[in-house]
Amino acid sequence: MGRITEAVKHLIIINVIFFGATYLMPNLQSLFALYFPENPQFGFWQYATHMFMHGGFYHILFNMYGLWAFGTPLEQMWGRNKFLFFYFSAGLGAGVIYTLVNYYQFNSVYDQVLNLGYSVGDLQNILNTPGLFNRITVPLIQELYDTYNTPAVGASGAIYGILVAFGLSFPNSKLALIFLPVPIAAKYFIPALIALDLFSGVTGFSLFGGGIAHFAHVGGALIGFIIAWYWKQNQFKRWN
Repeated sequence: MGRITEAVKHLIIINVIFFGATYLMPNLQSLFALYFPENPQFGFWQYATHMFMHGGFYHILFNMYGLWAFGTPLEQMWGRNKFLFFYFSAGLGAGVIYTLVNYYQFNSVYDQVLNLGYSVGDLQNILNTPGLFNRITVPLIQELYDTYNTPAVGASGAIYGILVAFGLSFPNSKLALIFLPVPIAAKYFIPALIALDLFSGVTGFSLFGGGIAHFAHVGGALIGFIIAWYWKQNQFKRWN
């Protein structure tokens, strides 16, 4: 991997600054995290700013490690401008795909709940009033409430894009996870990791616990694959 590259270094610094700032100004999370579009706290700027918000120390630690470990060789190969374009494209694409999937799932469940006899007014009161939600035991309404009120944070979508680009560029590099210390070639490891995220997003079952935006990961990986594959096919080298 070698010495850390300039764009990667500055992205890590900015992420760390924002992470520290959220402890001094807690309202930053509600302003910059990515909310469901129907939520009053939603803003279009959140597609960009959510990439600099993180939910905890280990969240930012693993994301910044991934940015350094896999982003550094890509920036060395592509150059700063091309790398930054790729990083933000993957992160923004991840946010858009995550929103589209959430919107589809929300509307599907919303119609099911209306068929149970709840009115539109009832649901809006429940979604916007935590006290009312706490007295509701219908699982479908809990799913609606979580989608409506839980924001997405983190650079994970952009990192997954970087992972895919790394796998396309260095397919035979050996990678390993902490709980799976056996080195596996990137061309096998990275698709398996994305498939696991897709499985978790579809089924709701996650080996890594709850609160993970699986479709943001898949979205970032998809956008990253499209861009990296196109560049590789057309043999772009650098943007100066």
